[in-house]
Amino acid sequence: MDGYQGLTALIESAREELNSSDVGRRDLRLEVVSDILETGRLAQNDAERAAERLVTVALSDEGYAVRESALHAVSTASTHYELPYRVVEPLAAGVGGFEPLLLAYVLTVLGCTHDQAALPIVERFLHHPHSEVRREASEAVTELRWHRESAQDKTA
Repeated sequence: MDGYQGLTALIESAREELNSSDVGRRDLRLEVVSDILETGRLAQNDAERAAERLVTVALSDEGYAVRESALHAVSTASTHYELPYRVVEPLAAGVGGFEPLLLAYVLTVLGCTHDQAALPIVERFLHHPHSEVRREASEAVTELRWHRESAQDKTA
């Protein structure tokens, strides 16, 4: 097994253990996936597949720590890979159900997609009662608008 196969095997092993009833074990496995994503060594399609699984965990797990670890890993992926909006779109649909700290991760991820479909969702949080959420929303809006303007300049 080469190094790349080892990385994908670790991700697959972590995915299988996400069904464990042990919250600590699930959380630890998500940290492993985050570390792998941070290397930037996965092929784009493998990174997207991992992010899709992480999004599912973030939306469905009952444990706060596990959801936070899943969102942290998605955020890590979004800084090392250009995740398409379709991969993280379920987060946008469920954005209203996240606690403020978790919402900050979601806003960061949505901003990193550079997809203008995320803009109205992110803008809703510019006046959120929590300052961290407002800050992340503002940064995501800036990123999305900058990317839109940059794309417009290239076509002009």
